[in-house]
Parts: sequence; C-alpha cells; structure tokens
Amino acid sequence: MKEIKIDMKLEEIPVSELSPLDRELMNRAIAAARNAYAPYSHFHVGAALMLTNGKMVTGCNQENAASPSCVCAEVAALTQAGVLYPKVPIRDIAIIALKKEEPTERIAPCGNCRQVMLEYEKRGNSPIRILLCGREKVQIITSAKSLLPLSFSADELG
Repeated sequence: MKEIKIDMKLEEIPVSELSPLDRELMNRAIAAARNAYAPYSHFHVGAALMLTNGKMVTGCNQENAASPSCVCAEVAALTQAGVLYPKVPIRDIAIIALKKEEPTERIAPCGNCRQVMLEYEKRGNSPIRILLCGREKVQIITSAKSLLPLSFSADELG
C-alpha cells in the first residue's frame, strides 16, 4: 500500500492588516451578507468577487423551506459574475458569515461551493484567491484547487 499525504497551506492575518482593496472586498461581502435571505438558519453569508477587469460582484445566501433549493452566497456571486462578465477571470473572493449581525470567527465554503469555485478557476484559467473572513482574522488561500485537491473535473467525463 502506498500512502499519499495531501497538505494545504494558508496564510492568516489580522483584519487590521488587510490591504485597502482586500478590506473593501471584505466590506462588500459584509454588505451582501446583510441582504441574505436566511429565515430558517439566521446564518447570513456574503461573498464578494474581484474580477481581473477591476469589477466587483457580490452574492448572498438564499434559503428555501425545501432546503435542497437553497443557494449559497459563493454560488450566487460566481453565477452573477458568469452572467455579467462571462469571459473575465475571477481574481479574488471574500466570504464572511454573520450571526446576529456580527461576523463569525470564520466561514469555509461547503463542498458544492468549492466545486463551483474550482470550475470558475478552470474556466478563467487563473487561480482564485480566497479570503475566509472572520471577526478578527482572515485566512487566505491561494486557489480553489487547494480547497478541493481531489476534485471532480471534465477529465473524468472522458
């Protein structure tokens, strides 16, 4: 038997040390989270994208009584970017969750969101830098591939 180890590297910095552009991205994610429709979980998630053309796009979670019909903030933002700027790669995504109007310590994308981010990363032929924003710290990951190392891809389709 052969053992294979998969590692993931991330950088963690205080919110106070974010660059002005990253801080703006985080603030837009917070504003988007405030628009979330989350009457069941009361867990408001916002995502803000920075595209390579300098445009910013946001999204927030949309819950539904039939829970499989919910839309995550990340997918909402990515889909909107795909509609508005289909040929423009995504450079960064900031993600934050609010509970009772206050940022949580950190939020990580669900498996579905990771797969969708990876698809947009491949589509744009460029890594997407991910900012997992929290109350005091931000974890920065260099690409969606790092979040989903054993991902499903078009290669499996044949």
